Amino acid sequence: MLHPSYSDLMKVANSEVEVGEHPVVNSRYSIVMATSKRARQLVNGRPTTIKNADSKKPLSVAIEELEKGDIKILANE
Repeated sequence: MLHPSYSDLMKVANSEVEVGEHPVVNSRYSIVMATSKRARQLVNGRPTTIKNADSKKPLSVAIEELEKGDIKILANE
């Protein structure tokens, strides 16, 4: 089971959206794509603020970064 849940991650990703604007994330697919892209960046050597990241899998680190608000998902415009 994924902790936090997809719905929790969607709330975090959309937390800065103003009333009346379209949400940045509409589906689980968007969360999966964003975290997998970030995990690939981590594998390629991008830095992270997560403690003990070396002992965790890159996808777990990406999910934790998103949950804490360390990374943002940008809307395609």
